[in-house]
Amino acid sequence: MLQPSNYSLVLFLQFLLLFYDLFVNSFSELLRTAPAAQLVLFIIQDIAILFNVIIIFLMFFNTFVFQAGLVNLLFHKFKGTIMLSGAYLALSISFHIWVMNLRWRDSSRFVWTEGLQTLFVFQRLAAVLYCYFYKRTAVHLGDPLFYQDSLWLRREFEHFRG
Repeated sequence: MLQPSNYSLVLFLQFLLLFYDLFVNSFSELLRTAPAAQLVLFIIQDIAILFNVIIIFLMFFNTFVFQAGLVNLLFHKFKGTIMLSGAYLALSISFHIWVMNLRWRDSSRFVWTEGLQTLFVFQRLAAVLYCYFYKRTAVHLGDPLFYQDSLWLRREFEHFRG
């Protein structure tokens, strides 16, 4: 079971990684003339998104609901966050690769193709949705209902069995 002190630490780590993601999305264009620094920021951002996904799955595995065999319940309840996290990671990696390919050789030029602008808009839109749903899921997983036997859990178990 996730203890309150451990949950606070895990939640702090998740929010720290989300803050880093927001920071890079907000200020990475200021490092346009330093492509190596921008590349490092992008790599760390992608790793942070991946770590956040791993942390959510570890929190799933730690719940009583998961240990009782109701994996489908957890995935059904949080499938939006899981799918959005995967889509956001894919959009971020795609955007980072495209930007670095365009700017690596000549960082003094300001290059924004129409395709890159479109990808930028979708990546930033996904970032907003990702932050919202991820925070909601992280806080929701702190609910004691997920970590102990309850009437709600028994009803859900009967619903999935029958």
